[in-house]
Amino acid sequence: MKVATISEIKQELTVTNPTILLELCIKLAKFKKDNKELLTYLLFEAHDEAAFIQQAKTEIDAQFVAINFSNIYFIKKTLRKILRTTSKFIRLTGSKQIEVELLLHFCKTLVNHDIPINKSTVLNNIYQLQLKKIAQLIATLHEDLQYDYLKQFNKLQSTD
Repeated sequence: MKVATISEIKQELTVTNPTILLELCIKLAKFKKDNKELLTYLLFEAHDEAAFIQQAKTEIDAQFVAINFSNIYFIKKTLRKILRTTSKFIRLTGSKQIEVELLLHFCKTLVNHDIPINKSTVLNNIYQLQLKKIAQLIATLHEDLQYDYLKQFNKLQSTD
């Protein structure tokens, strides 16, 4: 099966009956969990980004509380899981500002939970990679936002 391009799909959707569009959206939502999550975000949460950010931060915090500190291996696995969750929230929004906000929150929470970042190369690499991403993202934002986020970012680097 040859997959149509986005422009072809867009063109076809403009001439499609609204009831058929509704059926297509429902079928798409049933097909994959990611599609359902995206539709949920677009329909119910996209209009209130502040509440969405707060909800995402709450879920990230809950996952940090559940970290098993018995072994560095378990800490690493859980941190990667938390990063996957954070990336899912970022993908839903597609906003650079929200991405910076959530990654900063991840790093702050990582530092505040007294996770032994410096005792493990892997944990340190995870942390440093997130700091690098944040620095690159901040550079793409508006100057006023850059100033606000750079203050938070510099605090994180000074605790490193």
